[in-house]
Amino acid sequence: MTNQRSLPAKFALGVWHFINGSRKVFLNLLFFGLIYAVYAGLSQAPELARLKTDTSLVIRPYGNVVEQYSSTPMDRALQEAMGQEQSETRLRDMLEAIHRAATDNDISRVVIDPSYLQGIGLAALKDLGHAVDAFRTTGKPVIAVAENLGQHQYYLASLADEIWLNPNGTVWIDGYSSYRHYYREGLEKLAVEINLFRVGEYKSAMEPFIRDDMSPAAEEAGRYWMNDLWQQYLEGVSEHRGIPLETLTRAIDDMPARIEAVGGNFAQYALELGLVDRLMSAPESRQELARLTTPDKAGDSYRAVGMLDYLDLTNKQKVLTEDKQVAIVIAEGEIVSGRHPAGRIGSISTAEQLRRVARDDKVAAVVVRINSPGGEAFASEILRLELQQIRDSGKKVIVSMGNVAASGGYWMAMAADEVWASPATITGSIGVFGMLPTFAGTLGKIGVHTDGFGTTDIAGKIRLDRSLDPAMARLLQASTERVYQQFLSLVRVARGMSTLAEVDAVAQGRVWSGQQAALKGLVDKTGTFQDAIDAAARSAGLGEDYQVEWVEPKQSAMDKLFTELMADAVASFDLAVSTPFNLPQSWLQGMLDDLQFIAEKEGKFTVAAYCLCSIQ
Repeated sequence: MTNQRSLPAKFALGVWHFINGSRKVFLNLLFFGLIYAVYAGLSQAPELARLKTDTSLVIRPYGNVVEQYSSTPMDRALQEAMGQEQSETRLRDMLEAIHRAATDNDISRVVIDPSYLQGIGLAALKDLGHAVDAFRTTGKPVIAVAENLGQHQYYLASLADEIWLNPNGTVWIDGYSSYRHYYREGLEKLAVEINLFRVGEYKSAMEPFIRDDMSPAAEEAGRYWMNDLWQQYLEGVSEHRGIPLETLTRAIDDMPARIEAVGGNFAQYALELGLVDRLMSAPESRQELARLTTPDKAGDSYRAVGMLDYLDLTNKQKVLTEDKQVAIVIAEGEIVSGRHPAGRIGSISTAEQLRRVARDDKVAAVVVRINSPGGEAFASEILRLELQQIRDSGKKVIVSMGNVAASGGYWMAMAADEVWASPATITGSIGVFGMLPTFAGTLGKIGVHTDGFGTTDIAGKIRLDRSLDPAMARLLQASTERVYQQFLSLVRVARGMSTLAEVDAVAQGRVWSGQQAALKGLVDKTGTFQDAIDAAARSAGLGEDYQVEWVEPKQSAMDKLFTELMADAVASFDLAVSTPFNLPQSWLQGMLDDLQFIAEKEGKFTVAAYCLCSIQ
């Protein structure tokens, strides 16, 4: 006897077969699409299958210059295969390409094209400046070509011997600034109560939620470190371009009048001031480079190789020897609890990388490159203890600060044998805060009320839908003050200061440039990333004959496959155009970004060592 299904069962089974079949078709199409994308990327027959003599190395950073990719290798491989621009460029790739090119007889010059650069810190630019200066000592020229140049784009271009600008292009240098939106009045109208707990007169990260303007203390502290960075910027451009510092400063201050005097022609203004050397369109600059070097196969440009392609072509697998290694761990992004991909410093994921280093007998010294505004105090302490454990294992630990190593980022650094910073690093911000917004008034406006009871006097007193109880406010303030005292104690011991009062005098949430921090005793030395690596090798007794191992987050098998498939793909390149202005983000997005760190805590009170100390 056959088992007859009911009509509804048959209908449900038919729907399931349709869904399951559609799923298989979709996955198959996706799979073949991926295979085709990779094949297309690999099958483009580039002119430069191998490096030829008289080749120009093109340094063309895309997006933001970072210490570590926040995207996966698969994401980047697919972007490249589909012809999309990369959103990030690693600083270490730029430095390594320039370093290799210096001793490569096939590389005749470096061409810098900042057109696609969106974000980079002054500390990273200074590292690049040292690399370009070292390249220039070989006698090879460095040329910068650009359509338009924003402030940091221009600093990168100024590292070259010559700058060629489009006749209709722009050089825009207007100084550093720090503007934020302030929400107190708006939040009051929405009946949102902001409960802020902080320690440190200059700990101003959450000021926008309790004020309608910048506090005098925040302005005083901000002007101090920002003016120092701006002075470093001006001195760098003055040195690279041979323009007297006073002339450069006066020209920037008088830019509106000077632009009017040349009829609104920014390119002519830049040429007359000496900011650029020649005015040429992109086709003209390509033809001029072809005349100076070797033309490409088509004859309308010059023989060149892109930075990543050059690294692939010249990459040689090194056999790491025992007891001769300096391991480098990148700690970039916000410091948060848990496991997180690259781009954030997770108390579990980053700790796992540090433990791998601690267990590796071949590693004699560790350099931790910190580029972080901080984050959770508790997570920062977890990672500081992991660094301390590496030291306890007998390995030397050196911290190298990137563009920003403040608050929780500085907290982490307190476990190092030595702390190095760039003169342009943004650091310090030794202070903590906690914030708990409550929305009882907001909900009341729409007729929503909260009521209930608890088994104790404090049960249910920390809720976003109820006003904060005064007793709980005292409790949270006491907790915040305790974390601050812990922070001061760590700094006192690590920096060899005699009393907490001595630390407090340079703390209170105040931000310093790396140059200022060295004078205050908050860091040991200022220098480049490479200086810190060399110092780690010396401290471990490795001399100059040592090898570097980059400790990366673990990749999935698929990521590894895509990385290998794309390793030999050589991308084509052209001289491209970009706009010179980075327009400010919307005020709403800015507020949401400010609140993101708190919102992710899902209403839990967290003491943060965090610094909102970026510059524009």
